[in-house]
Amino acid sequence: LSPVLSLGATKDMGKMLGGDEEKDPDAAKKEEERQEALRQQEEERKAKYAKMEAEREVMRQGIRDKYGIKKKEEKEAEAQAALEANAEGSLTRPKKAIPPGCGDEEEEEEESILDTVIKYLPGPLQDMFKK
Repeated sequence: LSPVLSLGATKDMGKMLGGDEEKDPDAAKKEEERQEALRQQEEERKAKYAKMEAEREVMRQGIRDKYGIKKKEEKEAEAQAALEANAEGSLTRPKKAIPPGCGDEEEEEEESILDTVIKYLPGPLQDMFKK
């Protein structure tokens, strides 16, 4: 025996240290019952939370109806339907809100104004601005 056991250690201590354990003949049956009880508890918990969430959803729907609020999914579905309705019968793709290139020409306009002013200046002044 190990020196620990010879100093008066209990039988349980020997089990903790890796000694021979007594085999329980019903261990497999007990473990199976324990697993079944855990599964049943989990199912009950899930059912409880599903019921609570359903009650919350009813309350949320009541608030939505009262204030005329729509769910995010409903808003997206309506927006998609509106796009499809606008595109119905059209042979082109949907128009963009701002055509490309709008608002990008400010610098060019300023340059063209400056060029216009330079054209009306006398010759020597034009040479000064062109350099």
